Amino acid sequence: MVMVFLLPSYNGCNMIRRNISEMEGTAVEVDGAKGVTMKLLAGKEDGAPTFAMRHFLVESGGCTPKHEHPWEHEVLVLSGEGELECGGEVIAIRGGDGLFVPGDTLHQFRNTSENSMEFLCIVPVESPCGQCVPGS
Repeated sequence: MVMVFLLPSYNGCNMIRRNISEMEGTAVEVDGAKGVTMKLLAGKEDGAPTFAMRHFLVESGGCTPKHEHPWEHEVLVLSGEGELECGGEVIAIRGGDGLFVPGDTLHQFRNTSENSMEFLCIVPVESPCGQCVPGS
């Protein structure tokens, strides 16, 4: 059960609040993904015209698929440790790290720790060519 709170309007702004601990996650079931769950905190269906905010949980030993696309990511690692492979470079990442992943760059998040890794990922709701971004 997803708890969605429509907060009082402030200067015509109807805000939405969702708590990740109260949301059901959706398994990321694409080739190359392992042990990844996503929760959409805000997206196009909520009336977000520009950006979507997604929460990812990557289990120990799990990874996102290695992929690339035209849009960028802004990422905040909330907890855990792992690696980000981006454009052929691999860096260690951990809770508190803010990351920028440029568009058109091959990338993958990997959990190399014994605990789960969580991160927020901000993406545009539409790609530069006007198509909807998956998971937005």
